[in-house]
Amino acid sequence: MAQTTEDRSSLSTSRSPRFHRAWSVAAVTFVTIIGAAAFASLPGLLIEPLHEEFDWSRGTIGFAVSVNLALYGLTAPFAAALMDRFGIRRVVAVALSVIALGSVLTVWMTAAWQLVLYWGILVGLGSGSMALAFAATVTNRWFTARRGLVTGILTAAGASGQLVFLPLLSWLVEDHGWRPAAVTVALSALAVVPFVWLLLRDHPADVGLAPYGGAYAEKPAPAAGAARRALTVLFEAARTGPFWLLAGTFAICGASTNGLVKTHFVPAAHDHGMPVTAAAGLLAVIGVFDVVGTIASGWFTDRFEARRLLAVYYALRGVSLLFLPMLLAPSVHPPMLFFIVFYGLDWVATVPPTIALCREHYGEDSAIVFGWVLASHQIGAAVIAFAGGVARDVFGSYDPVWYASGALCAAAALMALVIRRRAA
Repeated sequence: MAQTTEDRSSLSTSRSPRFHRAWSVAAVTFVTIIGAAAFASLPGLLIEPLHEEFDWSRGTIGFAVSVNLALYGLTAPFAAALMDRFGIRRVVAVALSVIALGSVLTVWMTAAWQLVLYWGILVGLGSGSMALAFAATVTNRWFTARRGLVTGILTAAGASGQLVFLPLLSWLVEDHGWRPAAVTVALSALAVVPFVWLLLRDHPADVGLAPYGGAYAEKPAPAAGAARRALTVLFEAARTGPFWLLAGTFAICGASTNGLVKTHFVPAAHDHGMPVTAAAGLLAVIGVFDVVGTIASGWFTDRFEARRLLAVYYALRGVSLLFLPMLLAPSVHPPMLFFIVFYGLDWVATVPPTIALCREHYGEDSAIVFGWVLASHQIGAAVIAFAGGVARDVFGSYDPVWYASGALCAAAALMALVIRRRAA
């Protein structure tokens, strides 16, 4: 009789409901990433105000941004392992609180080292703990079918947050100074914490369900030694060729997006006479088309070979960056709008195929491997965030960095084609 009861329990837990809870979890994750996206929208808006108020060089400010970007990436693989150990809810709730603390402390800073500590280290650690590895972990646990599509949707959440916050933050910086903008970032991060704690669940088995499109499985025991596991997975992956190719291409991805355009587009456009609010508005439009492009990329990833998609994305991005210096002007004109639309469609379209390749080559460890690949993305972003500021100080122009990034994207396209398909 006990066996019969157990069988019935197994059947009931494996039965899929008409509306699967996985979609609710994905929705909460989407809202969480949107709410936390405010911190990613602000650095490019701070360069000129901080330079004017404190007389800090653009290289110094760029260094603080580079620390933030590097920690964002280096924290990600450990965060994925911590989510295995302590659960998604706890890690993300603490991360949002750290982001809020670091952002609000900048209001009282008076020295450059405080910018590095508050914005670079605290916000960097907090944001890294809920980076794209967060989306990868949720997708891997809650979805078996539609993984590419869900990855694209969750990746697009960051762009949606940029769309929501950039116009508001640019208006605050322009009309009321940078401090109200920093407080807005802190409040936005704190506002999401209750949603995470009350609505997010760590695993389908917590609510007696199978993953969407998959078979029921018991929730695994918490994995001890999160840091050791993250390093072990790194050492194992580092012995394989695909890891270095994925890390190299994603480093160039970070250099050409977060490090260059997100950090330096607004001040570069301002150098050519464009108002800060107009330049920030263009970045927000990139966010609109990024949503479309990333979701479409997730759909393509479910149907086409991921490495070929990456090659196309990087090649197109490189071409667009080579044309950008000729398009910057005091006002917004049709060729610039074409660049914004084109670049927006490609902005993080690279993420779904990169995650798919990690999953193909590294299986159950793919979320942690992707965390390390993301670390390379942010290191690339950090290098260009700093180099862009130094280039502006030394040459009086951002043009050398635009051209160098275009050439790097061409190299990334070739690297993507070299990645071999894993033998069945």
